[in-house]
Amino acid sequence: MTLIDRECVRELLESEHSDATLVFVQGDCVVLPAGEVDEAHQGLVIARRDDIRTYVPEGPPTEQVLDNLAHRLDNVVRDLGA
Repeated sequence: MTLIDRECVRELLESEHSDATLVFVQGDCVVLPAGEVDEAHQGLVIARRDDIRTYVPEGPPTEQVLDNLAHRLDNVVRDLGA
């Protein structure tokens, strides 16, 4: 069972917030502006959009790119103990 899927990654990449941050909260991935991530959730930050931009080629990401990023981020969540 995956915890982070391509839709989570797509939401992070397409967020209207310039400082979009992917957070894992109560079993769900949530995209928030960095300023809304409080101290209680700092340890649950999976990635910031700027962190993963280097893994996304120019133009709209393909489903394969989204799946690859989701797999990497899913491993991050698991490393956090989810």
